[in-house]
Formats: sequence, structure tokens, C-alpha cells
Amino acid sequence: MENYTYNSHTLQLEGLNVPEDSVYPVFLFFFFSYLFIMISNIGIALLVFIDKNLHQPMYLLFCNLPFNDILGNSIMLPRVMMNLLRPPSERSISYYECIVQAFTTHMFGTTSHTVLMIMAFDRYLAICNPLHYTSIMSNKMVIKLTVWAWGSAFVLVGILLGLTIRLNRCRTMIMNPYCDNASLFKLSCESVFINNVYGLTFTVVLLTSSIGSIVLTYTKITVVCLTNKNKSLNSKAVKTCSTHLFVYLIIVFNGISIITLHRFPQYSFYRKLSTVLFHIIPGSLNPIIYGLQSKEIRKFFLKVIRSKKVLPSS
Repeated sequence: MENYTYNSHTLQLEGLNVPEDSVYPVFLFFFFSYLFIMISNIGIALLVFIDKNLHQPMYLLFCNLPFNDILGNSIMLPRVMMNLLRPPSERSISYYECIVQAFTTHMFGTTSHTVLMIMAFDRYLAICNPLHYTSIMSNKMVIKLTVWAWGSAFVLVGILLGLTIRLNRCRTMIMNPYCDNASLFKLSCESVFINNVYGLTFTVVLLTSSIGSIVLTYTKITVVCLTNKNKSLNSKAVKTCSTHLFVYLIIVFNGISIITLHRFPQYSFYRKLSTVLFHIIPGSLNPIIYGLQSKEIRKFFLKVIRSKKVLPSS
């Protein structure tokens, strides 16, 4: 018979059950991934802030992604790495820290979609309505879009976690490498019907909105490119849009992989690993993809490299 501990303030994290001979390689992979995410994303954000040539709506909106990657990985990865080096019995976390981690994790996933939605809107205006782009995409509009991206995610995730916090807990084991909403409400012995309904509705609304906006904007962009004979405009559209679409597909693919693996309990380790990689992969690739694609960012780094070469010789 299962022993119940009601509303315990200390929870146990199952973590990643990695074979002993693989613990340190996995730890080092996570550690260097985290280091790269922090350095590259902070570097890109500082570059956009410092260089006045990058004070454009496209780059200002893009800065939401580095901030989201830094926040999402800083709350999740250090805890996962610490637990890798601990025996299973010592992988504990306080209930309130678990709530913060779950909230941040869901904010990361939701904001990734909402930010890419407003970036798609920006690309649509720039390519399909270039004459009015400057007047529409003012500083006020950039602020409004940013507030909408974070505000809508905050409200949706706040309701999601609020429905879980109201439940009494009778278990203490989080069956995941880190805390998330599903793991938290599974600790309850009460009915979680409302949680499941809202969680499903939340997921459907988010994916439908993001996929719908991407399909709609890119369809219109494609039509404009096919009917427009301006080669420079079409070339610029292909470069910026392919980058944005690639980043979006990575996030969607990672999300679908996690949902699919939930259906196969025998692959629980791969599901857990996928949930961690859901944070690491976008956080690592975003600065590389956008950094290589942006002519202004490439120019800045070339200037830095050339100045370093000149200094020793002088």
C-alpha cells in the first residue's frame, strides 16, 4: 500500500538516471552547453544594446529570445547538473522552489512561441508593406509587441500553475529531471480533471495561434516574393525568413518529440533527456543562427577580430 505524505514542503526529484560511467561526460556536456548559452546570448544582447546600427525593430524584438534562453536555462540546468552528481535519495527540492522552476520552464516554452509570432509579424510588414514599415514599427509598437509576448505568456502560465497550486499534495516524488506543471499536479490525490482540460486547451490554443500566424505570414510573404521581380528584396526575404522559420521548426520539433515520447513509458529516459534538450538546443542555436544571418552582427565581429590582429603587430 502506498504511503502518503500530505502537503510536504520538501519534494524529491527523480532526475536523469544516467549510468555511472556516463555521469561525468553528461555533466560536462550540460556544463559547457550552459556556459555557451550564457556567453553567446549575453554577448548578442549586449551587442544589440551597444551598437546603434542594431537599434532596429528586428533586432530589438530578437533580443527577447536571448533573454528568454538565459532565464529558462538558468533556472533549470544548474539544478539538473547538481542532481546528476548526487545519489537519488539526495535529489530534493523545496515545494516553493519547485513552483518557481515549473513557472519559469513553462514561461520559457510559451514565450518562445509568442516571441517568434511577433517576429513573424515584423518580417511580414518589412516585406509585404515596406513603405509603411517605419511608421508602423515604431518604438512604441516594439514595446507593445514585447509586452504582449511576455504578458500573454505570463497570464496563460499563471492560470496553469494557479490551478495546480490549489491542489493538496499526497506524494513527494517528481518524476522528471526538473519541476513542471504535469509533475506537480500528479502529486495530488484529488481530481485533476480541470488541470488536464486547461492544459490541453492551453497547448492547443498556443500551437494553433503560433502555427496559424507562421503559416499566414509566410504564405503572404511567399506570394509577394513570387509576384515581385525585385531580386534584392527577394534575397533579403529568403535570408531573414529562412532563419526565423528554422528556429521555429526546431522549437516545434522538440515540443512534439516530448509529447510523443510521453506515449511510450519504456522510453522515459529519452523523454526526460528531450525535456532538457528542449532548453539547450534553442538556447545554443539561436545566437549562432541569427548571428551568422545578420550582416550587421557579422560586420561587428569582423571589426573586433581585425582590431585584435592589428594590436599585436603595432
